[in-house]
Amino acid sequence: MKKTKIFITAFVCLSVVVGGILLAADHIDAPAVTNQSTDITDVYVFRGENPENLVFVANTQGLLSPAATANSKFDENTLIEFNIDNNGDNIEDLVIQCIAKNGKMKVYGPAKPKVTGTISYLNISDFTVQTDITEYGEDPKIGYQKGVKVFAGPRDDPFFFDLTRFKEIIAGTATSFHAGTAADPSHDKFAGTNVMSLVVEVPKSMLGGNGTINVWAESKMKSNSSSSN
Repeated sequence: MKKTKIFITAFVCLSVVVGGILLAADHIDAPAVTNQSTDITDVYVFRGENPENLVFVANTQGLLSPAATANSKFDENTLIEFNIDNNGDNIEDLVIQCIAKNGKMKVYGPAKPKVTGTISYLNISDFTVQTDITEYGEDPKIGYQKGVKVFAGPRDDPFFFDLTRFKEIIAGTATSFHAGTAADPSHDKFAGTNVMSLVVEVPKSMLGGNGTINVWAESKMKSNSSSSN
């Protein structure tokens, strides 16, 4: 009998991996989650430096100023979950579950979920690896165990978007984005801002499937109830 914790979906960001690098972004367009620890800003999945590995990245808490970054934390009541569909039916076959506890980020899986959908159960038997959470200004701390690596901590927001020009296009006062040259520069809305980043590198051999997987990330809030299995 192992105690499990129940988590209910808060917010979702989706990407589909068909080779190369894929990302999905969702900055500041959902007022219910803006400036909250549950706000997923970006999801990235790409081949690792070791081509036999895949790297999963979920960034949260976007638009952090350097001053705000120093005090930002991962919420210990929020589960960040990478869902992996390896047979094309759009139902998660494996999950990588990540949650902060006492200054560490703990990773469970990849493992078959107990249930699919908007509710998740965290089972301690799926524990894989943990790392100390890197504080702002520190050198990166990387955890490694069972072939899986993990990093958790603040990072410069890698997403580039000219929001000012985008609004001009929507308003009809411009027809295209700037060229991004010295003569026609773009303005990166996210320059100088940070995110709380979670990075998990996993051997492809742990993911199953035929080479194509669907991936989506969720942030899930802890429920007050619990269950035994």
